[in-house]
This record gives sequence, C-alpha cells and structure tokens, in this order.
Amino acid sequence: MAAFQPMKTRDGRFSYEAAGDLALPPLVFLHGIGGAARVWRDQIEYFSDRYHTIAWDMPGYGGSASLPRVSIATLADAFKNFLQQVGAARPILVGHSIGGMIVQQLLTKDPAISIAVVLAQTSPAFGKADGEWQKSFIDARLGPLDRGATMVSLAPTLVRELVGDDPDFSGMELARDCMASVPDATYRATMLALLGFDQRKALKDIAVPTLVVSGSKDKNAPASMMTKMASYIPSATYVEVKGAGHLVNLERPSIFNATLDRFLKNSVAATRVTAS
Repeated sequence: MAAFQPMKTRDGRFSYEAAGDLALPPLVFLHGIGGAARVWRDQIEYFSDRYHTIAWDMPGYGGSASLPRVSIATLADAFKNFLQQVGAARPILVGHSIGGMIVQQLLTKDPAISIAVVLAQTSPAFGKADGEWQKSFIDARLGPLDRGATMVSLAPTLVRELVGDDPDFSGMELARDCMASVPDATYRATMLALLGFDQRKALKDIAVPTLVVSGSKDKNAPASMMTKMASYIPSATYVEVKGAGHLVNLERPSIFNATLDRFLKNSVAATRVTAS
C-alpha cells in the first residue's frame, strides 16, 4: 500500500486524492469520521485501471476547508459541490460510515446523481437528537477530549475499539495515523452532526443498484441492523464480511476490493449497458 502514491490536489476549498484516466467513469469514495481521503488508497489504486478513482477529504479534514455549520445536510451539499468541481458526472459513490449517511442524504435531493452506490458500515438513522442512547454515545466519544485528551493520544484506543479479528497490519497503521490527524474541533463537529439523522423512510426510494457491506464484528453499524437496512432498498445486494469490524476496507482490503469489484462488474456494468 505504501508504494502507491495517488495524485494529491486541491480544487477550490476541497482536497482529494485521485488516480486513473480522467476519461474513465468516476468512482468516488467518502471516508468516515476518523478517516481521510488516504484511507481509500488501496481502492484508489486497485480500481484505477477501469475507473477515474477519487477520494475526497471531508470538510475540516486534510486540506479541505471547514464548514461554518456541520450537519449531514451541509456535508451533502458540500459533497455535491465537490463532484461538480472535479467534473465527476454520474459517479459511483462509495460511502463509509458518515460517508454513507452523506450519500443517503444526497440521494433524497438528487436521486439520479449517481449510477450506483455502496453503503459500507453505515446506518440510515442515528435517532433523536435528545435521545438517551445518542447522548451516551456522543459523551463516550467526546468526553475524553473534554477531560484533556487529544486525538493523537486517543487514536490507538479508538481504532482498536472499531476493528474486528486479525485486521490487516498496514491498514491499522493507516487508520491510527488518520485518526490522530483529525483536528479535535473537526472530530467534535462531525460527531455532533450525527444527532437527529434519519433517512429510514427514504430507503425505499433508492432507485440505483446498491451494495450494502457490513462487518460481523461491527459494533457501530451492527450487521443485524445493516441486514434490515438492505431489505428496504429495492435493488440492494447485501454482503457481510466475517470477523471484520467497522473498517472493512482497511481490515480486509482484498475482500472489500473483491466484493466491490464483483458488484461493479455485475450490477453496474449491466446498468451502463441498459443506459446506453
């Protein structure tokens, strides 16, 4: 993974990494709260012979400018602007965790923006903004920062709690480095953005081929919840990766790549033939 160096660049207020010919179909990746564009480097390289692969740094991450107000809705608007700025028309979108929530939010406003989507270790809802479980979840993650910890000091523990059995060593190094690099203020803002998110009623309206990926050891987006989520999406394919936690593309990169590759060759290729 370390030998591959994708193109790193900025376009307007966004930073991102990319590879592959600009004339190829766009395949765009959205990272989670503890991530960055570089968590997708294995996928950027793997698919760059067939797709123009792009991974953004979410606002406040990497070199991307922060937003004055952070919510799933404002992040979705920012991502749509990003797609326009990089010229990614009718892309395939791969969203992990909060990245998957951004994809769902975007589809409610513009259901034809993407030719296919991948929802990886994500959720259609985070429930009530004033719910006791939601408040406990946020307090558990932000409490250490309130008591003087930093993202650098918290990164090893946070990543360890996210993963399942025998994760890929280099993937875990990258995960810890990305987590440690998230500004404390950005981590707080994106955590709080989860509160009140609810797109459960919109799942039935997702009209493009959809791959739903879970990890059997994921505590943040449990496989049982993701199975139910997939059942409400008309054109969903569901895949559960045994032994993996919340970071499947880093824990099991070869399995994640093979799963995505199969989806692209089957569902997406068929869609392109029909559209043409």
